[in-house]
Amino acid sequence: MSLDRIINLLASITLLEMMMAIGLSVKFSDVFRVATDWRLVGKAALASYVCVPAVGLSLLMLFQAQPFVAAGFLIAVVCPGAPYCPPFTGMAKGNVVVSVGLMIILAGSSAVLTPLLLQVLLPLLLPYLPPLPSDSPPLAIDAIKIVSTLFLAQFLPMCIGLAVQQWRPALADKLRKPANVLSMVLNLATLTLVLCVQRDMLMAIPLRAFVGMLTLVLASVAAGWLLGGPGRGNRTAMAMATSVRNVGVSLVIASGSFAGTEAVTATTAFAVFQTLVMALVALGWGRLASSSAPPPTGQEEFNGAIARGVTS
Repeated sequence: MSLDRIINLLASITLLEMMMAIGLSVKFSDVFRVATDWRLVGKAALASYVCVPAVGLSLLMLFQAQPFVAAGFLIAVVCPGAPYCPPFTGMAKGNVVVSVGLMIILAGSSAVLTPLLLQVLLPLLLPYLPPLPSDSPPLAIDAIKIVSTLFLAQFLPMCIGLAVQQWRPALADKLRKPANVLSMVLNLATLTLVLCVQRDMLMAIPLRAFVGMLTLVLASVAAGWLLGGPGRGNRTAMAMATSVRNVGVSLVIASGSFAGTEAVTATTAFAVFQTLVMALVALGWGRLASSSAPPPTGQEEFNGAIARGVTS
């Protein structure tokens, strides 16, 4: 088996286990509470599936990146619902319950909406990119194949985890910690393998690419904050849900559709970069909130308990 196929298989297994672990950590009542707030869900969809992809597409057109590099960044841009949203929201002193609900809703919907977005956006981007070499594979995706893959590796495991948490909470409590530990190990193994295999390509990333990534991350934070009101807690949750993209989903798509190309490198680079940047943003945001806020309320203590449950 080639290294590219090993990466794709490991990424798929990691995504499956990660989504199962997320489902085990979340109560259906928390998801239902957020899902019934149609205005909030609509704003989250607008921010994650319209605003962020629009900014990403504009930046790629402006920078005129190499075709497979552009495809890799675009894949990362259209994959919301990252499991880091609740802990980052907790670090930033936001509404973790809302963050958990948005994470589940965005992760579930992305199994269908992400492939459809890529099917539409990639052809729009192609005329603004340098031409592909004559011996290069086509810059296109199989949306049906990706939807099928994400349904099996993302949506179904998440639903199974939610079902266990809903009807067998004692079993979910026993499984949660080992599932989260295994998820962390698999994520580290996947990223380490990709970083080793794609090392030369990663080292060749120019400075302007990091400028573009930083611009996209900050624009995503702004979009989430502006659409997240009213209330600082909800704004913070929306900003985190909008700006932290799903590494697992993007790696599955990139390694499955464009194995061995710069697309995998670009997806990995953006995944690592945005996670580090948003961790720093969340820490700074939280310290700023703590320095100017009164003592924590019961709701804030409950939010902290929820965040620890998701990440423990």
